[in-house]
Amino acid sequence: MYTIFAILIIITSILLVLVVLVQNPKGGGLSSSFGGGAGNQIMGAKKTTDFLEKATWFLATALIVLSLASNFAMDRKTTVEEGIKAEDMINEVITNFPASPADE
Repeated sequence: MYTIFAILIIITSILLVLVVLVQNPKGGGLSSSFGGGAGNQIMGAKKTTDFLEKATWFLATALIVLSLASNFAMDRKTTVEEGIKAEDMINEVITNFPASPADE
């Protein structure tokens, strides 16, 4: 299940990057390429800007929701014995780790 979330997060991230790169904050970008002054087109410059902004917000929200949902899909099969083993390994590394180069 986590793999599915990871794939969806990657796809959403790529789409978000593409939508953001298509936009131009100074009015150039895709919004001026479509429409370019003709007010009677089906999708004029204003409509393109609205669509790109809505797509950006939707993809950003989807990315956050998928990231949070993937947290619940992680496999957490840690037992008490595994936790104790990990704690023993950490303590062993700490005790064997030299405090300074002069201690070696």
